[in-house]
Amino acid sequence: MPTKSLTLTNSPLTLNWVTPSGLDPISPLWLRERTQDPQQLDALTCQRLFDSHRTDPDLTLVRALPLSKTHTELSFSDGHVEIYDLEALASEIEGGSHFPEAIAWDSNIDQTAQRFDWHKMGDNEAFHKALTAYLQRGYIILTGVPTDPERILKVGSHFGYVKETNFGRYFEVYSRPAGNDLAYRSVALGPHTDNPYRSPVPGIQMLHCLINETRGGLSTLADSLKALEVLKHERPEGYELLRTIPVRYRFIDAGTELTARRCMIRTDADGYPVGVHYSPRLDSLPHLSPEKTRLFHLTRQRLGELFADPAFEIRFQLNAGELMLFDNSRVLHGRTAFDTQEGKRHIQGCYLDSDGPRERFATTLIKARQGALERTWTEQTEENYA
Repeated sequence: MPTKSLTLTNSPLTLNWVTPSGLDPISPLWLRERTQDPQQLDALTCQRLFDSHRTDPDLTLVRALPLSKTHTELSFSDGHVEIYDLEALASEIEGGSHFPEAIAWDSNIDQTAQRFDWHKMGDNEAFHKALTAYLQRGYIILTGVPTDPERILKVGSHFGYVKETNFGRYFEVYSRPAGNDLAYRSVALGPHTDNPYRSPVPGIQMLHCLINETRGGLSTLADSLKALEVLKHERPEGYELLRTIPVRYRFIDAGTELTARRCMIRTDADGYPVGVHYSPRLDSLPHLSPEKTRLFHLTRQRLGELFADPAFEIRFQLNAGELMLFDNSRVLHGRTAFDTQEGKRHIQGCYLDSDGPRERFATTLIKARQGALERTWTEQTEENYA
């Protein structure tokens, strides 16, 4: 058969995915929906031009004609005939993606590799590298960011889409005793994620330092993916409680109340961890049996210890003109205490929707391909004139 991963069998005629444990039959419905026919698939958007939900549920393959090592003509019982690229089918079954995979990190991370010059973000290659670093490790630091008012919104728009909340399009972080959040005080803030009481939770947070004249107020970051690896190994039963039992998160100020129920450990559609909802000042234990409540509490307690462990946490001074951008569910942030008598400390923050950097990453790939084609065309033209 044309590829090592796909093979045909008869009685009934079936295209199979070859696995270590044997043949895995591929449904004709699945194949029909993966049409590559330009008459049935929009060339620009890759959206189907037919309603696949109306396909006959008893659809079958009636004929298969191999044309080459990578292409086979398939005929279906509904009359549709099409030449399929088997490598494209195999790639989709394998679940391949052009987006970088997450890389869990601890305090040994090379922090210099996560720093990028803001002034170079207009260059497609430099922007691609910054987005790759963010998608892999969940945070980056931008340097050389002008400290003029609302610059953070321009940076946010470059990386995605600014999300407005009850704090506004952006918020000011400096010491003020009457502030409606502890972030507006000079006290230390332990590792946490923002706004778990909101639906949806802000996907990305940016913090831009305008002034920092204090020796304290160190920024802290920790990768939840690394801590969760340890937690799952140490307390598997407790890990499952945090992954499956929702808790209540609540925010109240003079004019607002927001609540939401969600699990502390956030997973993707396949059950793999992608982050946490962690804010010890805002959550409430769920009502469980005394034994399970104790286990739940011990597990979240251990999780907090891991987040604050020097083996997992990095600390650094965020200086004026520097901006950190991080995944609000994956990377926990915090701050050491600072003395307001030493000088001013002024930071602006805002939130972005989580899909912005992935969209921008895809755009950099498209631009890179277009640039390569243009260079090839130019080289060929020059050779023709030579």
